Amino acid sequence: MSKIFVTGGAGFIGSAFIRMILDEHPDAEIVNYDALTYAGNLENLRGVDERRHVFVKGDICDRSAVLAAMPEDSDAIFNFAAESHVDRSIDSADEFLRTNIIGTQVLLDAARIRNVGRFVQISTDEVMGSLPDESDNYFTEDSPLQPNSPYAASKAGAEFVVRAACETFGLDAVITRCGNNYGPRQFPEKLIPLMIANAMNDEPLPVYGDGRNVRDWIYVEDHCRAIWLAYEKGKSGEVYNVGARNERQNLDVVASILDTLGKPHSLITHVTDRLGHDRRYAIDPMKCEKELGWQPEVSWEDGLKKTIDWYRENQDWVDHVRNGAYREYYKAMYASRLESGR
Repeated sequence: MSKIFVTGGAGFIGSAFIRMILDEHPDAEIVNYDALTYAGNLENLRGVDERRHVFVKGDICDRSAVLAAMPEDSDAIFNFAAESHVDRSIDSADEFLRTNIIGTQVLLDAARIRNVGRFVQISTDEVMGSLPDESDNYFTEDSPLQPNSPYAASKAGAEFVVRAACETFGLDAVITRCGNNYGPRQFPEKLIPLMIANAMNDEPLPVYGDGRNVRDWIYVEDHCRAIWLAYEKGKSGEVYNVGARNERQNLDVVASILDTLGKPHSLITHVTDRLGHDRRYAIDPMKCEKELGWQPEVSWEDGLKKTIDWYRENQDWVDHVRNGAYREYYKAMYASRLESGR
């Protein structure tokens, strides 16, 4: 049996990864370690094989708890655990620096103590900053790290401590960097689920600035397959950029959601732009394609339809996560912006 330790496995990408591994690898046993912060949701794991999935609630910064949960001689650690929302990091960076840098270091130390086979760090294209509008430039693995938000800076810091563990201690580790993910079960502070949920309720869709910011979108299951291939085939110490060659302006993404739902574009409301808002992300995934044999399987059109259909069919899940703390956050983040944008 393969023994796998996954952190942040109750979140959007982590839960999708766990579902994929349990479905496709019948010999896999997973310990899922998650703090269940606001974005962690055990409902994301409803229906998984509990004989091969053990959930442990815990903080990755808690050394004793991490060591107690991590099996000896695990084949791999997949570190999905992270504070990941840019707006929240602008409001307060403390938790981002703690979780994303200190937490990663705790996991690296535990990996050496527990003799883990390989450490896989899930990073982001945001560590490389912003690309010029309408240029032919793309992020590669050799692009300089130039983070422009506290969140991106904390993820860049995490990459540095992973690199240091490789160089200093010979830890077997790889890093993956991906663009914007979308798909079922994504917490609705992110662009696509936020817009789907608001559109379904005929609420205004808040779009930052002119809406022409470009992101490289990838369906979450395609990303998860790339992460697994990086574990299986990647070279220790290497970085792999994961992208679906699917650049789209935010405004076009929102329009596609409205068209699919049959809602009017008049719901779009331009609001005050985010501080330090990166203009364009675009990934060159050639290294991932050539060395790992990876290709995206889900087209933008199919992926968006599958995503919207899931939210339509799981309104109870949407209503649950949009209650309580999320509503207070949404009010604080968007209320004044929406009012000024009318």
